Amino acid sequence: MSFIKEFKEFAMKGNVMDLAVGVIIGGAFGKIVTSLVDNILMPLVGLFTHGKNFNDYFVLLDTSKGDIQTLADAKAKGVAVFAYGAFIQSIIDFLIIAFCIFVLVKFVNKINRKPEPAPAEPTAQEKLLMEIRDELRKK
Repeated sequence: MSFIKEFKEFAMKGNVMDLAVGVIIGGAFGKIVTSLVDNILMPLVGLFTHGKNFNDYFVLLDTSKGDIQTLADAKAKGVAVFAYGAFIQSIIDFLIIAFCIFVLVKFVNKINRKPEPAPAEPTAQEKLLMEIRDELRKK
């Protein structure tokens, strides 16, 4: 089998195509969640932090570079910083995505749940044995 034909068979399998669609949708969903966090949630958090952008929470590791007020200034000057605000924001992004995936998987599992099969009718031999058991209990 030629390499091209083998690759074509591999690429056209259902699982590979499903995975490709999932990755594309996941990337778009990640952008939506990042936008939600950056543009809606973090400004609300900013109300509690006196208007300071949450991404601008950092600790300077090199204080000799002058007056630095924002993380963008620090990066522009090449100063080493411990950017814990951006890290916490990434954790919030992850938690929202993980929660949404959990809800989606739970919903899909609920839809795909097969009803439990009804118990099988006892055979003639089992019925006879149950009758014998019941008669023995009466004695």
